Order: sequence, then structure tokens, then C-alpha cells
Amino acid sequence: MLSRTADHMYWMSRYIERAESLARLVDAHYRMSLLPHSGETLAQSLSSTMSALQMEEAYKERHEVIEPRAVFEFVSLDRDYGGSIFSCLRAARENARAVRGALTSELWETLNSTWLEVRSLATRRSSRPDIGEFVEWVKERSHLTRGVTVGTMMRDEAFHFTRIGTFLERADSTARILTAHQNDLIPGADAGVVPDPYEWSVLLRALSAFEIYRRVYRDVITPFKVAQLLILRDNMPRSLLRCCKEVYQNLKSVANEQSAETERRAGEMHAMLHFTRMEEITAVGLPRFLEEFLARLRDLGDRIASDFLLPPAEA
Repeated sequence: MLSRTADHMYWMSRYIERAESLARLVDAHYRMSLLPHSGETLAQSLSSTMSALQMEEAYKERHEVIEPRAVFEFVSLDRDYGGSIFSCLRAARENARAVRGALTSELWETLNSTWLEVRSLATRRSSRPDIGEFVEWVKERSHLTRGVTVGTMMRDEAFHFTRIGTFLERADSTARILTAHQNDLIPGADAGVVPDPYEWSVLLRALSAFEIYRRVYRDVITPFKVAQLLILRDNMPRSLLRCCKEVYQNLKSVANEQSAETERRAGEMHAMLHFTRMEEITAVGLPRFLEEFLARLRDLGDRIASDFLLPPAEA
């Protein structure tokens, strides 16, 4: 498969997944803003999340204080910020346009109509969409795109690169969401204590994991069990273990002569999560574990780019 095609398929799916992940974060904080919290508590939570997503510096260049509505607008529909939902959907559509011949007509029409609609929303300065409705729309369009991809694309290398991009981005997102709440699981913290049950339940709902948590644990929500669900649960769609497993399996399907080390490292990450216990993670502390995981994920992404994709100057 041509590196150019692999590159565009990979980044198309990463940007779609990133848009959904940002929508889920906006949704979580929007729900939090509706609860009886002080403005200072909500601002601190927003600051932690934006710092974990490396957005805080860009936001502060345009705004003096962290204000919920301004943050939601910045993350969602800012046309000039490259990390906004608007920019992600634009980038996904541009990558898809570059390889229209490798896509089914249904997939192209889905991506193109998503972009046209979000562009229309962003230009309506006088009537901004309701935050809750907007993030639900983004999640629905992401679900639709993924469903059309799985339902219409041939299981060839193009398909596998879309899956690699999807699950690599999803693993990064889940890890960063946990990073914003990591202080509840520092070494020595009481795993049974619930610092803020509303905050953790909102987090679960943002990741479509609230009902799954209730089915698995059937008791009070604790940081320890939430982290266990989102890190080590193999049948949890957004867990780190499930994402690493999918990346590894799809990498095996596109392996070439120079990708043996990349495949080995992907398998090593999957094996590490598969055989690790939550007690071992809390012993070293969730912050350190997540920092090391994100570093290994970045390395894996760089290796995938080196082995399969275009050099940055040609992308």
C-alpha cells in the first residue's frame, strides 16, 4: 500500500476519534457545571483537563480567565485553534478528500456532510448551538462514521490503518482523561474513599461507561474501580488494554519488512496491561503509570509513522 494512502487513512480516523474525545470531555464538564459546585471548583477542574490535553497555554493566549462558556466555545468551534473539534473535523475531511478512491462513497459522504454541517454551525455567530446538543451531535457523527467504516470497507490495509489510528487516539484520550483525575490515586491514597462521587460518575458517563460500571461492580463508585475499568478491563471498549490489543492486532495485519520492532513494542504494551494488576499500578501511583504509558504511546506512534507513513515534509 502507498505510504500516502496509509498516512491519510490513519490521520483521518485519528482526527475523527479526537473530535469525539473532545466532545466527551466538553460533555463531562458541561454536566459538572450543572451540578451545585462552586465556580472555583469547576474552573480548577477545567484547568486540570486543559493542562492534561496541552490546551491551557493556547487558551490563555486569548482569554484572561478560565470561564466555562469560553472554554466550551474554544474547544468546540474555534476555527483558528488547530486542536478544536471544528479543526479536527476539517482535518478529517481533508485527509478523506485526498484518498477518495480508497473510501466507499458512503464513508466519503458521511465525512463530507459532517464537515459541511459543522462549518455552518461555526459561522452562525448570532445563534450558537446548545452545548449539550452540539456534543451529542459530534458523538453521533463519530459513531456513524465508524459504523459506516466497519460496515462498508473491505478488510484490506486501508481498513487496518483506520483502525490503528482510531485505537491509538482512543488510548491517548482515555489516558489523558485519567491524568486530569490522577491525584485521587496517588501512592498511599485510600482506594475505598470517594472524593467526589458526582465527578467520577460524570466521568464515567462521558466515556459511555456508567452502565458498564454498574454491571461490573454493582456498588459505590470509587476512583480505584473506575481506573481499573478504564485501564485493565479487556471487554471495556475505551480501556487502555482493549485499545492496545486492537492496535497490536491491526499492526500485525499490515506488517512489513521494517516494522518488526514496532510490532514487538505494540505487543509488549498489550502484554504489560494484560498481566498487570491494579494493585501494582496504585503501588507506584497512577500519575507515574500514566506518564510512562503516554510516553510509550508517543514512541509507538512515532514508530508507526516512520515504518508506514509519509515523512512530515511530504504529509
